[in-house]
Amino acid sequence: MASPSPLSFFYLLLFSSLSAIAHSNPITLPLNSFPHLSSPDPLQALTFLASSSQTRAHQIKTPKSNSVFKSPLSPHSYGAYSTPLSFGTPQQTLHLIFDTGSSLVWFPCTSRYLCSECSFPKIDPTGIPRFVPKLSSSSKLVGCQNPKCSWIFGPDVKSQCRSCNPKTENCTQTCPAYVVQYGSGSTAGLLLSETLDFPDKKIPNFVVGCSFLSIHQPSGIAGFGRGSESLPSQMGLKKFAYCLASRKFDDSPHSGQLILDSTGVKSSGLTYTPFRQNPSVSNNAYKEYYYLNIRKIIVGNQAVKVPYKFLVPGPDGNGGSIIDSGSTFTFMDKPVLEVVAREFEKQLANWTRATDVETLTGLRPCFDISKEKSVKFPELIFQFKGGAKWALPLNNYFALVSSSGVACLTVVTHQMEDGGGGGGGPSVILGAFQQQNFYVEYDLVNQRLGFRQQTCS
Repeated sequence: MASPSPLSFFYLLLFSSLSAIAHSNPITLPLNSFPHLSSPDPLQALTFLASSSQTRAHQIKTPKSNSVFKSPLSPHSYGAYSTPLSFGTPQQTLHLIFDTGSSLVWFPCTSRYLCSECSFPKIDPTGIPRFVPKLSSSSKLVGCQNPKCSWIFGPDVKSQCRSCNPKTENCTQTCPAYVVQYGSGSTAGLLLSETLDFPDKKIPNFVVGCSFLSIHQPSGIAGFGRGSESLPSQMGLKKFAYCLASRKFDDSPHSGQLILDSTGVKSSGLTYTPFRQNPSVSNNAYKEYYYLNIRKIIVGNQAVKVPYKFLVPGPDGNGGSIIDSGSTFTFMDKPVLEVVAREFEKQLANWTRATDVETLTGLRPCFDISKEKSVKFPELIFQFKGGAKWALPLNNYFALVSSSGVACLTVVTHQMEDGGGGGGGPSVILGAFQQQNFYVEYDLVNQRLGFRQQTCS
């Protein structure tokens, strides 16, 4: 007899669980780098993060989008940052991955929660913290005719409410089950209406995903994208900001800050650049991203020649740049990284290339600096429309990856050849590693991104 698939098992859990589910100051939360890098070998850790960054970029560039399956993006938590959020009455606190590249907020849910293929270092699939709706007096399922159901499934969702009388709002049918798919796994569950609880503020009727089954995704996600279901949208935030602590290739505890601001008080000392209007394309996933206006990429004192089509989204949504907290390393389409890497290689031509490490990690260029008496790398600067410049500290774009003294540029690209093109979606994805030790503000009222360098701890 064949064993049931994980998705089939999800539906068994789903139906067995249904009976059990019946203006302020800014809020500051800790942001912790997710502690799943248990390897003491920085080369092994860097290779893993590079691979997960490539998978993440693939999903951002080619997301699925339709009325039945919502497709936010996996944060690949093994290189991302988590924050504690409390839901329910009384409150239950879980650490969720902070992700600006998707919008749905969801957590592992019910005592029957199953995580398949989740045997990662320091993760016991049977001991994953989960939210238990029956222990909360404020938990209730989102109904099929609830307008918030359409946040996930679109305006046509009412056609799926077959048990509902269209002439009445008294319908007990629940919003359909969601299935979130991402680069290397998935999660599935039902939408809950719950209370999101902070020390000095409660947000009632907050829509959150109650996942019964996940595959290769041990942690829930706090979606901070542009969708109506995102945390900033549901809270009515005027802006949010974060400061990502330096990531080390080990399990040493370190954390930054996440600030939720509904006051709109002006920040000081920030350099601002406007968000770019999202492409008007049929794929709704592109509408969740925060697009930027990168105009130049500068290596040392030299602006590399990036073709214009990669800097600005076309009518098909391909090209342009976004900022994403869920990507570990910055991604560039192959033609973009090619000119950037070539300029580094040109300016550092006297150094020995570590081609064996390049082959192993997929990163380029890598240099053996073990015999260099003094080491000085060219600057890496992103210049935005209007002149704002984001100059990265050396630790944000080169990493020492072995005890033998090899340093690699921490930017990834496609693994596969694509005929010289960039594929679909954004051409540049500014990742979390490059944002370390910067205060980064998303001004949602004035539609702009602000940043300043500072120590995040």
